[in-house]
Amino acid sequence: MLQLSVVILTCLAITASVQATETLVSEEPRAGCCRPEGVDISQLHKSADLFYAQFKPREAAHELRKILHADAGNFQALVKLARAQIDIGDSIPESSADWKERKFKEYSVAQDYARKAVRIEPNSTWSHFWVAAAVGKIAMVSPVSKQVDLSTEIRDAVEKSIALDPQNGSAYHLYGVWHRKVAEIGNGSRIFASVLYGKSLPMGSLEKSIEYLKKAVALNPTIIVSRLELARSHVANGQWQPARALLNSIPELPGRFSDDARHKLQAEQLLEEIKDR
Repeated sequence: MLQLSVVILTCLAITASVQATETLVSEEPRAGCCRPEGVDISQLHKSADLFYAQFKPREAAHELRKILHADAGNFQALVKLARAQIDIGDSIPESSADWKERKFKEYSVAQDYARKAVRIEPNSTWSHFWVAAAVGKIAMVSPVSKQVDLSTEIRDAVEKSIALDPQNGSAYHLYGVWHRKVAEIGNGSRIFASVLYGKSLPMGSLEKSIEYLKKAVALNPTIIVSRLELARSHVANGQWQPARALLNSIPELPGRFSDDARHKLQAEQLLEEIKDR
């Protein structure tokens, strides 16, 4: 039971790194129809973007909620709020007795914003992407039976995101890691889940993981975590040379996100582990 819980939890924790790779929303979808006079929506967006670039998601969220107060249907505010709420949840330390409940609250708020964005722009890659990201985070702090349910929902949302924009490198990143984690779940654990919960786990493959992560790197070549995850998938598939090449390329990349220093350290550690393979 404990082993399956850890395996599935690891499988569904895939957005912990991908959310940090996301750049600001570049598309310009429809906003809501009604805006009170005197509210500068554009300036509030700029202020929120600046706070987020400074790794201040709470301050960014405060500015974005001002936008929704003035324009409840503002799509960009909704998806950026989903992103900020995920970051806020991630920042909660796991040292307190109620950390799961606190994270769950923030991730649930992120999910609400993302689902509202889907209702406003059902054909946007980003609305579905952030649903997948938020649901993945909720799965991390949910009971195992719920994790089994959510694994399929994550996959479906990511597939919609990719179908709507085949150039969405972040969606390929998420799906590539999803495939590796699901592929690593053994048959015994799958049978156990089927018997215990009456539900089957989705299937994944290392080949698909590598394929999708290669697309993520091609589309976003300076994103450190995508190279790291691709290297991990090569390692899982016993492909040592391409893994080493990717890991060796990471130190020269500029840090762009709050987790990049940690990702560089992880790449260095993995390279040391496989240097003689």
